Amino acid sequence: MTILPAAYLGSVAYFARLLRDECVIDLGEHFVKRSERNRARILTSGGVMELTAHVRNADRPRTPMREVRLDYSKRWQHQHWMSLVSGYRGSPYFDHYRERFEPFYRRRFDFLADYDLELTRILLEAFGGTMPRISESYVEAAAGDLDLRPRNSEDPAFSAEPYVQVFSDRLPFAPNLSAADLLFAEGPGAAALSKASLR
Repeated sequence: MTILPAAYLGSVAYFARLLRDECVIDLGEHFVKRSERNRARILTSGGVMELTAHVRNADRPRTPMREVRLDYSKRWQHQHWMSLVSGYRGSPYFDHYRERFEPFYRRRFDFLADYDLELTRILLEAFGGTMPRISESYVEAAAGDLDLRPRNSEDPAFSAEPYVQVFSDRLPFAPNLSAADLLFAEGPGAAALSKASLR
């Protein structure tokens, strides 16, 4: 089994695991600052950009992921949506999927975990997958489990399968961005490319 943290617009490697393996998303783990739990990487005309969903009380140690609240004191949702539109409006499938994503940048969620899980569900539906098991309590890794929860841990079996990204005429291929990057570029072919990246 693969144990995953919740992820904000999770990476291509994250979705490759969700599509190929038996997975569990652990909401009982402690929130890890500066990680995929509230950060996503997208491509813009200036290169790779990191989007950060703002959270409250992120400095409190040992806060379970399921208790982390979103902070709307700054307009991060608006900024993220403008960055996504600016970066991907020229990609082949952005207009096709736009209506699925835009509500997440207008609607408020109380908890980061709920926000992450709903975005993951939308992406998985677009990829043709289904939601994995969600654990409200901490998942102990057993022998043979692949635990991808440690901060910024890399999947040892992941090797990015290249695809034509939106700014490929001027920027080199940027591997393992948010799965939204792959979806907007490849549409229905995104799932197969994602799965092919696991060796």
